[in-house]
Amino acid sequence: MIVHGYAAAESGGKFEPFEYEPQPLKPNEIGVQVICSGLCHSDLHMLDNDWGITGYPFVPGHEVIGIVREVGEAVTHLKAGQRVGIGWQSASCMHCESCRSGENHLCGESEGTCAGRYGGFADYVQVDSRFAIPIPDAIDSKHAGPLLCGGVTVFSPLFHYGVRSTMKVGVVGIGGLGHMAVQFARAFGCEVYAFSHTPAKEAEAMSFGATHFINSRDEKAVGGVAGSLDFILSTVFAQLEWGVYLNALRPNGRMCLVASPTENITIPPMSLLLGQRSLSGSIIGSPQMLYRMLDFAARHNVVPQIELMPMSQINEAFEKLRLNEARYRIVLSNE
Repeated sequence: MIVHGYAAAESGGKFEPFEYEPQPLKPNEIGVQVICSGLCHSDLHMLDNDWGITGYPFVPGHEVIGIVREVGEAVTHLKAGQRVGIGWQSASCMHCESCRSGENHLCGESEGTCAGRYGGFADYVQVDSRFAIPIPDAIDSKHAGPLLCGGVTVFSPLFHYGVRSTMKVGVVGIGGLGHMAVQFARAFGCEVYAFSHTPAKEAEAMSFGATHFINSRDEKAVGGVAGSLDFILSTVFAQLEWGVYLNALRPNGRMCLVASPTENITIPPMSLLLGQRSLSGSIIGSPQMLYRMLDFAARHNVVPQIELMPMSQINEAFEKLRLNEARYRIVLSNE
């Protein structure tokens, strides 16, 4: 068979129609007919080779929703005709300490769905079946894709660090990640403080479930929450006044980064020492976390706000993302 997709030939290049013949299906693999795939900021980083791991021609796409068409001889938990999703991770070694403990996403030999292989902006993709997650019936395909990377990225630290309904949670940045983080934190039962430098986003932030909106450029407003938050999730790439946000935490509070600032950060030590505060990071989530997140999203109606575009408009979609004009996730569809 021939796979039809879109590939860029060089860093920052335009996408052109691209064809390739897939490898024979391995025993643990499945072949998936792609319905749609979400566009993530990581796809833009990969296009520009910001992380030095991109191979060209580059076929992006790691928020893939599709229908199983073929199953390898060792696959017993999935069947043809089943709807599944594929996130950032497409394989891991399955035998290291992280994999054995169920934290496959921390595996040192982790494989990315569009890193070193062709991704999901195509009509077909092959993947290790253990990293293809069944999609609950309650979640529409066009909404499911962004949950598989952006959604699990913000859900995982809330779950992993024990966020509870009694907590006050701050979400820094109301964008592709932040608007889902607000929904998840609210569904956890938390009082949610949305921080954004764009006052015009206040109404949307409140509609996503925020209890309070803080203009992050208003020093008085940010200072007004000092010592009051239990957990802060930073979803932005920009540099922040780190000491100010750490000081917004209560004793034993935690700030977690799920997006990497473009430059190294400088932390005032006393912001951590006083009150035993901590700063940590989190990245995507294991297959087990994806199962848990999708079930939670289905039960609590966590729905990404998307713009649906045809796969043929991939260049327009990437440009919109580059200009920060997406509100809030773009999904490219083959239908």
